[in-house]
Amino acid sequence: MVAFSLGWYQFVPFAGSSLDQGQNPTALDAEQWVTTAKMAGAKLVIMVAKHHDGFCLWPSKFTDYSVKNSPWRGGKGDVIADLSKACRKYGMKLGIYLSPWDINSPVYGTVAYNACFKNQLTELLTNYGPIDEVWFDGACGEGPNGKRQVYDWEGYYHVIRTLQPQAVIAIMGPDVRWVGTESGYGRETEWSIVPVSTASLDSIAGKSQHKDISQIAFMPQGDMMKEDLGSREKIIKAEALAWYPSEVDVSIRDGWFYHANQDSTVKSPEKLTDIWYSSVGCNSVLLLNIPPDKRGLISERDISALKGMRDILDRTFKTNLAENAIITRKDSVIELKLQKPVLFDRLLLQENFRNGQHVESFALEQWKNGKWQAIISGTTIGYKRLIRFDAVTSDCVRLRILSSRGLPEIISVKLFKAP
Repeated sequence: MVAFSLGWYQFVPFAGSSLDQGQNPTALDAEQWVTTAKMAGAKLVIMVAKHHDGFCLWPSKFTDYSVKNSPWRGGKGDVIADLSKACRKYGMKLGIYLSPWDINSPVYGTVAYNACFKNQLTELLTNYGPIDEVWFDGACGEGPNGKRQVYDWEGYYHVIRTLQPQAVIAIMGPDVRWVGTESGYGRETEWSIVPVSTASLDSIAGKSQHKDISQIAFMPQGDMMKEDLGSREKIIKAEALAWYPSEVDVSIRDGWFYHANQDSTVKSPEKLTDIWYSSVGCNSVLLLNIPPDKRGLISERDISALKGMRDILDRTFKTNLAENAIITRKDSVIELKLQKPVLFDRLLLQENFRNGQHVESFALEQWKNGKWQAIISGTTIGYKRLIRFDAVTSDCVRLRILSSRGLPEIISVKLFKAP
């Protein structure tokens, strides 16, 4: 969970659309995917092992609709094996997306499908080394028999907690929730602590011999897409509280799969940077979809946009202008006396989130003309908060915590100047 939360963002290749249509991406190169992700600053790659179409990118024993019956590498290929090897080689974490909805399976909509799904999940969690995240969405449409499936979420969680207990279960799971849109933009006020009902808390560990708190799993309950999830008004009468941080997802282009006619819609470096500030900079994790093309490669346009974004961020955050400041702390005020006047327009704040999230509002001020003058204000901080504002020049600033749930634990106050 910590490794996931500390990641810059995630990188998600959606690669199923070419193989399941009988095409043969002879240039498919998982190392190119991983090195592209690493260049862009990602810490984890999530692979769409099976999407709603039911086609498996590994040779599953539980369906014939997989790479073993495709022309790619004569039916001997395994995309998940390639990606797992590449992730280990380049020090990247690996996650798996497995769609519960399956429009191909003849048993979808019956009890037998849940057993089949858990078998496929078991294959992925036992044959490819460490898996750091399992990503579920809530899609539940009709199968080929016109039926809908009643998903055995508790059973799915049990398989994951048993086989890969370190893995984060995201979105339709207990560890990370969806922020509510696919725009890439999160909430300005984002609480990682949200109210839950005691009835929704299901301890898988409590039903086994193990009592490890990391085994606790619960099915997401209620509307987790509201603008306000964790304010005092929301938690004051809560039956229980859960640490349930948010994830923001978006595609680098209009569609989630590769289409050549969408090459002109690839987001610019500036747009990607704006999304980064509005997700990672708002106490969330960013999941960025980068779909390989029909060759099996990340396209040159996508790579160029990612390089441009990485260049902007590297230049912006290369030098902390408050690095050698004399710091004075008093109650809920942190004063920074800089070595000399500097020009800055970016503020980075972090709380010690391992001890919870406390700050409800804050203000940054500068000493000017014999008095403190406002620069910018904000609400929640959490793991990371990035604030952009019109550039100011000062040699003395202070951070005031205006409202907090108990004593705030601020571990980072940094100033930067964007290029």
